[in-house]
Amino acid sequence: MTRMTTCMWSNYTAEEQAAFYTSLIPDSRIVRTERTPIDTPSQKAGEVILVEIELAGHRYLLLNGGPMFQHSEAVSFIIHTVDQAQTDRLWDAITADGGAESQCGWCKDKWGVSWQVTPDRLMQLVWDNPDKAAAQRAMQAMMPMRKIDIAAIEAAAAAAVPA
Repeated sequence: MTRMTTCMWSNYTAEEQAAFYTSLIPDSRIVRTERTPIDTPSQKAGEVILVEIELAGHRYLLLNGGPMFQHSEAVSFIIHTVDQAQTDRLWDAITADGGAESQCGWCKDKWGVSWQVTPDRLMQLVWDNPDKAAAQRAMQAMMPMRKIDIAAIEAAAAAAVPA
């Protein structure tokens, strides 16, 4: 079977990113760090060129490629959280130290990588909810949020509709 690995371009911050990302996600680790055996247009022999990490069982390469390419919201990482405490912890860590908040649970880390911190409960209330009116209320409550507030979305979903 063919294996696939996602490679993320980095502006010479692969080691720092690897340490940060593996500290965020349980069951994560730095698999290996590789140094370039020769001088390249952007690095000298012996400098770190890539760091392979595993985040919750998925492998990624962080390539120290330089400033030529930037990240965008077109690709993001979704972290499925189990409760508000986990949502808060991850959101606060990702947006700290130069990260940025966005709408509907989206945020960026200080390197410009997009993340969606998505509580499982949000998905249940919006997408897996047999009560379509409650799902609509939950979605409406979520739309203006930055960090997801599970209790507010549950309250909106449970709200009685005026007769």
